[in-house]
Amino acid sequence: MEKKRYQKHIILITTVERAVVSCLLLVCFFILPGGLLVPVCGAEVLRDWVVAFVDDEAITNSELQEQYRETLKITPDISKEEVLNTMINRLLILREAKKYRIEGPSQEAVIKEYIDLKERAFIRVPETEIEKYFNENSSMFSGKKYEDVFDEIEQYLVEKELNVRLKKTLGELRKTAYIKILKEEVTKGCSAGLPQRR
Repeated sequence: MEKKRYQKHIILITTVERAVVSCLLLVCFFILPGGLLVPVCGAEVLRDWVVAFVDDEAITNSELQEQYRETLKITPDISKEEVLNTMINRLLILREAKKYRIEGPSQEAVIKEYIDLKERAFIRVPETEIEKYFNENSSMFSGKKYEDVFDEIEQYLVEKELNVRLKKTLGELRKTAYIKILKEEVTKGCSAGLPQRR
């Protein structure tokens, strides 16, 4: 009998605790007819929305804003749309890397590993191309010998070819992915206190 009374007491406390929490929530928020919550006592409401989809993954406005702020520090004249496209490309490469079970300590490491294994590994620049580039651009090397700049030219030509291959790969990945950019949501995010590109 004592055990039943104790259980009823616990259930009653739990019900009372729920009621108190519900009342506190109502006190801190004023509920509008449309179901929107508006803070009235110093409480803050998290406001975020989806600006793009890549297959089953969403990119939110807060993620875009954060990446945009970081990118502006490095490239001041970049647009928000360019940043969003870069974020989409990253998701596509990460998805592809996952298919090949490429792992790493960070997303950047996974992307680098994927690029190294699936793109860079297949690029070979013939010595004739390096020599041709040196001869056509000798003024850039201000009297340096071919042997002294060989590695530098080779690296440049490898990176140039890598960019071409990545652009092609990303084009193919974009064809097979469901990508939806909500244009009005991207421009709506511009009014969130970030500098706009003009």
